[in-house]
Amino acid sequence: MLSKRQLKELVLYSPQHIARLEKAGLFPLRVQLGPNRVGWVEEEVYDWLQKRLDCREVPNRHS
Repeated sequence: MLSKRQLKELVLYSPQHIARLEKAGLFPLRVQLGPNRVGWVEEEVYDWLQKRLDCREVPNRHS
C-alpha cells in the first residue's frame, strides 16, 4: 500500500488532482484503511504509470 505522501512523490500530482482523476475513473481508487487513513494498491499505481510510459511517443531521430 502507498500512503498519500508516497503517492505524491511517485506520481507528482496534487492530492486534489488525484481525487479528480479517481472520480473520473482515470486513476486507481484509494482504499479506506481506517477512519482517517487511505492508501493505494502499489501494483495498481505502478500499472497506471507503466501505461503512461507505454503511450509516450518516441521522437523521430534523424541521423
